[in-house]
Amino acid sequence: MQIRKTINGFLEITKETDLMMKMKTMEITVIRKYKLKDYTIGKVYIDGVYFSDCIEDCDRGLYQGMGEEWIRQKKIYGETAIPYGRYKVTLKQQSPKYANKKQYEKCKGYIPRLLDVPGFSGILIHIGNFAKDSYGCILLGENKVKGAVVNSTTWFWKFYDIVKQADDEGKDIYITIQP
Repeated sequence: MQIRKTINGFLEITKETDLMMKMKTMEITVIRKYKLKDYTIGKVYIDGVYFSDCIEDCDRGLYQGMGEEWIRQKKIYGETAIPYGRYKVTLKQQSPKYANKKQYEKCKGYIPRLLDVPGFSGILIHIGNFAKDSYGCILLGENKVKGAVVNSTTWFWKFYDIVKQADDEGKDIYITIQP
């Protein structure tokens, strides 16, 4: 890793350093493609490579920097997608809701959780097919049916295994939600 000081005293990160920093981070990106009245369909990318589709609640145009009070005023509980922005993801907090569910037995409810989402709490990436299953969370699958994703369980576990490996390797995991 190389960081060197330039003539004017600034630090310069070389290509080698930039590559090393990328190797210590996993970047998940959700690009919201279809924003309808009752749900939002998006595309999920992991480190720039398309992974799957997703479904979320209605996109109400919220963004991370607009202030928590303003977000709470526009948010409809259980019917609003999270604000656009970049959030840290952890596998280190167990979901009380999913800890004892048979479909999450493999991970004991330690599923991907987004941290510090303004105006929201308990935002997870989990199994489900319809926006009504999400309560603000992100549901993975294939958008082969209007208003739904299918094969969510399969896609969730593929995603979980990739994220778990990154976590086990000590990588910082982030998700960026884009319009």
